[in-house]
Amino acid sequence: MTLVITSACVDVKDGICTTSCPVDCIYEGGRMYYIHPTECIECGMCESICPVDAIRYADEVEEGERAFVALNDAAFRDADGQLLEPGGWKKGRPPVADPPALAVLSPAIHA
Repeated sequence: MTLVITSACVDVKDGICTTSCPVDCIYEGGRMYYIHPTECIECGMCESICPVDAIRYADEVEEGERAFVALNDAAFRDADGQLLEPGGWKKGRPPVADPPALAVLSPAIHA
């Protein structure tokens, strides 16, 4: 079960998770980061380092956050619904496009 990034990352984008990922499967988007669903090796390093506790295994995402499972996947789909395989994120690479559904979801409120 892959890891996904949830609402706590929206408009925060700390990015420390990208430094711990051994396979570079965490990609920067416009408003948040996304974990590629097939590149992730499920090591959990990103989950342990996330300062806003935004990363969960997909089967452990709370009910109110379930939309983010689909959002993480949608960030890597083309217009025809085919999964894109970008081959790993690198700093300085253009951000992936945020899925349109993100626009209707409110960011988490951080203390």
